[in-house]
Amino acid sequence: MTTVSVPATPLEQRRVLRTAIPGPRSVALGERRRAAVAAGVSSTLPVYVSRAAGAVIEDVDGNVLVDLGSGIAVTSVGASSPEVAAAVAAQAADFTHTCFMISPYEEYVAVCEGLARLTPGTHEKRSLLVNSGAEAVENAVKIARRATGRSAVLVLDHAYHGRTNLTMAMTARAMPYKTGFGPFVGEVYRVPASYPLRDPSGMTGEQAARRAIDVAERQVGADQVAALVVEPILGEGGFVVPAPGFLRTLAAWAADKGIVFVADEVQTGFARTGSMFASDHEGVVPDLIALAKGIAGGLPLGAVTGRADLLDAVHPGGLGGTFGGNPIACAAALASLQIYERDDLAGAARAIEAAVVPRLRALQARVPAVADVRGRGAMLAVELVVPGSLEPDKAAAQKVAAACAAQGVLVLTCGTWGNVLRLLPPLVIGLDLLDEALTVLEEALLAL
Repeated sequence: MTTVSVPATPLEQRRVLRTAIPGPRSVALGERRRAAVAAGVSSTLPVYVSRAAGAVIEDVDGNVLVDLGSGIAVTSVGASSPEVAAAVAAQAADFTHTCFMISPYEEYVAVCEGLARLTPGTHEKRSLLVNSGAEAVENAVKIARRATGRSAVLVLDHAYHGRTNLTMAMTARAMPYKTGFGPFVGEVYRVPASYPLRDPSGMTGEQAARRAIDVAERQVGADQVAALVVEPILGEGGFVVPAPGFLRTLAAWAADKGIVFVADEVQTGFARTGSMFASDHEGVVPDLIALAKGIAGGLPLGAVTGRADLLDAVHPGGLGGTFGGNPIACAAALASLQIYERDDLAGAARAIEAAVVPRLRALQARVPAVADVRGRGAMLAVELVVPGSLEPDKAAAQKVAAACAAQGVLVLTCGTWGNVLRLLPPLVIGLDLLDEALTVLEEALLAL
């Protein structure tokens, strides 16, 4: 058993390397892991965390790494935010669980009120709280099917929506997410996304949307479609920002055809892209929005928020779950939402973009393997290819990420072909620390 103790000193926001990465204690824990943890559960970095704060992670060997991943866009308000931790402790002292479906509590209601206020649109809204992003997406589909009486679901190429059976069917990438896990849920249909780097030269967002609409109308039929589920910026598929007009054209078509437009903002939501939600960048107001990750400062919580008539179309008892909207997670969410607004973390994300993108674009001119630098706010990416082509170079992305890790900077990869470096720093990262981490990344890219 592990003894829990309060650290004697705060964790400074600086990079510290005391051992090689991984250090001896992490190596020993890796041996224990192999005997106890399922092999199918993988980890990006073979270091074991002892504590984390703000934008840094301390491992069991005393190394302190700069975190440019935020637990995949989860700890946007900073790891171990004191306000979130205090809210969690206070709520845990009151009660840890009753199940909202049995005996409700104010914290759940307050989170739903906050989501109604913050999400796009001024229409009347309702919310459902769940445990994860995949569960949020799955419930959004349930709601759309129930409200429309239709069954078909449209998703984009390069999309990622989760690991449940339905969301695996909705996810584009086979390995590692889908291979060997079928058969999957039916009535899920894939249409082309807008991928400016790889689309025909000069293709506009409207043209890319019409291409997707043509596939949907020919192969499925608009009158059969319950929901069109779209990541406003493709996440796991490569942090692909669609060409301007793509989202607006799809949303207008969906509205015209009575299709529920669902924005999967699990990764893009909560100030990550420089606006509270990525849909805001094109003025799109989703019918339903799926949320999770950054919602609760590291606690497991997800939500579906949207048009009241859609959520209220489901019969009583048709939505819910034992742990959905757990009171401790709700307390963390309320603290996090306050931080996002009070501290203007959307503005902080824009400042991160302003600091990072010019440096990476300057590097693009010096490193032939860098095909694209893209993203919004603090959701940024570098796509790597074989120089002189658009052939994805997964090995290069892995090499750069490993080189960064060895120097105490955590950088994640993503992309349909695994060839994209993604940057998701906590929105509270200091610009000096960010500058230091970028220097490490630059050196790794220049070494390709």
